[in-house]
Amino acid sequence: MYAVLRTHGFQYLVAKGDRIKIPALFGETGKPVEFEEILMLKDGDKTDFGRPLVKGIRVKGIVRKQGKSPKKIIFKFTRRENYRRKRGHRQDFTEVEITEIVT
Repeated sequence: MYAVLRTHGFQYLVAKGDRIKIPALFGETGKPVEFEEILMLKDGDKTDFGRPLVKGIRVKGIVRKQGKSPKKIIFKFTRRENYRRKRGHRQDFTEVEITEIVT
């Protein structure tokens, strides 16, 4: 059984036991989390597509880790103008382990 869920503007294909990294979800490590925006559910030969969401389905998980992704460097320049700007960015993320798909 697997499902496609939507959170923070991204879609994830998940099954029981998967670990996904999503943009910063504010919660403590070890706390349970629920996703209710389910777009599709596949259970054996049966497939349910939502229009836009599948009703009555929830995906449960546990927050395993909070952190920051590796640094991305943003470098802007204009040639022959002595214009250079260097900036770095580290995106916060939350790692969630999927424990159950509740129908």
